[in-house]
Amino acid sequence: MTQAYQKLRTEIGQVIVGQEEVVKLLLTAIFCQGHCLLVGVPGLAKTLLIQTIASSLDLSFNRIQFTPDLMPSDIVGSETLDQQRNFKFIKGPVFANIILADEINRTPPKTQAALLEAMQEYSVTVAGQKHDLSRPFFVLATQNPIEQEGTYPLPEAQLDRFMFMIQLDYPSYSEEVNIVKSTTMDRRHQVREVITGAEITEFQQLVRRVPVTDNVIEYAVKMVHKTRPNTGMADKNANDYLEWGAGPRASQALILAAKCNALLSGKYSPDIEDVRSVALPVLRHRIVRNFKAEAEGISVDDIIGRLA
Repeated sequence: MTQAYQKLRTEIGQVIVGQEEVVKLLLTAIFCQGHCLLVGVPGLAKTLLIQTIASSLDLSFNRIQFTPDLMPSDIVGSETLDQQRNFKFIKGPVFANIILADEINRTPPKTQAALLEAMQEYSVTVAGQKHDLSRPFFVLATQNPIEQEGTYPLPEAQLDRFMFMIQLDYPSYSEEVNIVKSTTMDRRHQVREVITGAEITEFQQLVRRVPVTDNVIEYAVKMVHKTRPNTGMADKNANDYLEWGAGPRASQALILAAKCNALLSGKYSPDIEDVRSVALPVLRHRIVRNFKAEAEGISVDDIIGRLA
């Protein structure tokens, strides 16, 4: 698994300059059978990064461009009449192994909700008929900052289905110099497929078989409980600055991600440091700040840092 991970990192690095931590988190989510949400201003190669990862995996890939007029049937598919006047289900683009939900917050919540069943139950229901999706199945979504024009905030139920929310920052000066050099020349690197779908499924099963000590599980669950304001285990920062805390999916994601992080680091079992290393991307989209936190300029990441 570590060798496969290094092959992927090398192949992706031929196209993507920098963003090592972002790439690691994306691949961690894939090995944990989780979905990812990438947030950043336009032009930070969010879409290119996902397309590059998809190209390096031997899996089917579909891109859905989310726009204000997109309908749920444009995602999951619809029933049409055939020549014999019988209803026939035409599959939508969600029927692929990797789905790039590009600019997911530029479509209204009604259409965003079309992915809810697919992301949790790996199936879609149309006209009362359930249709299973092929495995492995990942939704890798990009999102522009909420403050930008023409965006709709994602519903909490939708956000909770993403294992990670990954924030992309501007590249450093030296990285941007390399980006400009590599993208303004008449030469492009062709990404090779280095991992098959069967190998990914095997890695996902391997991650779940990793043993975890009780104290690490208790630490992760305690961290999540600290985010829930006005409860018995709530942290003072949660009571002061949070409206809502994280649910049980956060505890599950912390442990799964910690297991994968341990494997990729050459360890056989995760420790508390592995849980801390994935706390930000797991928790930042699952907790909601109150007015006091916004007024004092305290970010979600600041609050999580005080809880860890």
